[in-house]
Amino acid sequence: MGIYSKKSLELLREKIDLIEVVSSYVNLKSVGRSYKGVCPFHEEKTPSFMIQKGESHYHCFGCGAHGDAIAFLMGYMKMSFVEAVETLAERFQVPLEEVEYEKKHDGPSKKDLKDVLLKAADFYHTYLLHSDEGHLALKYLYDRGLDLDFIRLFKIGFAPRRGALFGKFMQSRRYSAALLETAGLIKVLPDGKKKAFFTHRIMFPILDVSGGVIGFSARKISEETFGPKYINTPETPLFKKSSTLYGLSFSRRRIAKERRAIVVEGQIDALRLIQEGFNITVAGQGTAFTEEHVKELLNLGITKVYLALDGDEAGKTAASKIGNLFQKEGVEVYTISMPAGMDPDTLLKEQGPLAFIELLEKAEDYLSFLIRYFSKDSDLSSPSEKNHLIQTIAARIRGWDHPLMVHESLRKLARLTHVPEKLVGVGQEEMRRSTFIKREGSVSEVDVNPNRVIETDLLRWLILLGNSQEKLLTIVRDNIRPEHFTVAICRRLFSRYMENPSTDLLGLASNLENPEEQLLFSEIVQKKVNPERAEEGVTETATKMLQHHWMEEREKIKIQIQSGRCSEEEVLNLAKQFDALKGAPPSLKIS
Repeated sequence: MGIYSKKSLELLREKIDLIEVVSSYVNLKSVGRSYKGVCPFHEEKTPSFMIQKGESHYHCFGCGAHGDAIAFLMGYMKMSFVEAVETLAERFQVPLEEVEYEKKHDGPSKKDLKDVLLKAADFYHTYLLHSDEGHLALKYLYDRGLDLDFIRLFKIGFAPRRGALFGKFMQSRRYSAALLETAGLIKVLPDGKKKAFFTHRIMFPILDVSGGVIGFSARKISEETFGPKYINTPETPLFKKSSTLYGLSFSRRRIAKERRAIVVEGQIDALRLIQEGFNITVAGQGTAFTEEHVKELLNLGITKVYLALDGDEAGKTAASKIGNLFQKEGVEVYTISMPAGMDPDTLLKEQGPLAFIELLEKAEDYLSFLIRYFSKDSDLSSPSEKNHLIQTIAARIRGWDHPLMVHESLRKLARLTHVPEKLVGVGQEEMRRSTFIKREGSVSEVDVNPNRVIETDLLRWLILLGNSQEKLLTIVRDNIRPEHFTVAICRRLFSRYMENPSTDLLGLASNLENPEEQLLFSEIVQKKVNPERAEEGVTETATKMLQHHWMEEREKIKIQIQSGRCSEEEVLNLAKQFDALKGAPPSLKIS
């Protein structure tokens, strides 16, 4: 995670043109000194989303959405605070100066890495379109039904068989070997010789949230090419295979809006679906789908996922495992049954988008798929085999994290397999869960500071909504003081905010004193809040903080009395203070 200097954040804040940023996503029309458009944060027909010329904030008079460019990218594109900062820095050509935190980050900057990867993508794309060797790869793509528009849209390329061609090109552009190696474009052999990492493969650029190239997925087109069908850029400061989803840069906004996603296996499958209008599609990176991949989609708020994997045995096994990762997190999973010998790419090429829509509509829920998958080699007329099947699936369900999901899924399992609910443990899952937690508590217990949770909650309400809802600020001003915060860093952030309440996130971030404060700030603003329960949330957290402070003050007096270091007169005065405090529990002042 980047922690940036105050100077670079202030420079970025000065350079940002909010109208330019927002107009990339919202159709804005000039009205006098204002720009107006349909709000992207709620459904409306009459435009009520407004930006004043020269201002750094937008405001919607319909839903109350209010914020700066950072808040817009976080809210609309579902970026993290750091992603939004880095995206804007790239857009407005502001170098971000990272400050040291815990350990020094040596090596090329992210900007330099993205620059060289973009240049590599240009080379591969040009080589595919304008070389004899590339034309052989073009024929392969054409035979797959991919036309020139598709190839140009997704900037597909080709790495030459002779890696020296790539090396000479990059050398002529004065890119250092150290930069190329860090970007994953070359590898240094034990004898010191340098070799291109990708050769004789079709190149699919992998993009980040802002559309910058962070790596490549490369597919071989003939068996004579050494290695597996797909290889990816090695782990770099930009590219983490276990958490990067291919196609997410094209699908992110719609996934966040519709809260659903399609997961496929291959890059061409993903791109074909995206091109055909199914731009809620992502793919893994040629390896097992991980919990980190799931987390990336959970951060976009998904509640439903469709698995459109190959119809062979390997695809079904993958669907069983990937589906479990999503169901474990409370996401409803549906499996799409692909026709024999087909994947999404071939289906769309041969039968068109309507055929895929039909498969989506007929998608099978995960439990039904799981029963069918596990029973393929079982004789369900055998009590023993049926018992084994049900207990296998029930055990998987009990491993999920959400009690309601577990309870309802066990009930559904009983219905689908035609057995009484009590035989699959319906009603007993909570007892098992609580027993497990008690038994494992000493091993898995996480050190959570409840005061920090409450205090960051209050800061979140203030920072994200306080400036647009005056009543929230009034409640806090009338009741909360810095001494009510027990966590020092939260106290400092509160004091800093109250000096100049604002939803200018970048301005607030640039005034933070140290990397620890920036980390807390990033953590606070990343989590969403519901404006409709803002007053309730502020009231609740402020009340808890007042009560905790009141109890702490009583405890301090009690400790003084029991210390044995006070005179009788001092003890008497302390006792009076204790009684007075005890008789006046705190209550929130609401004006």
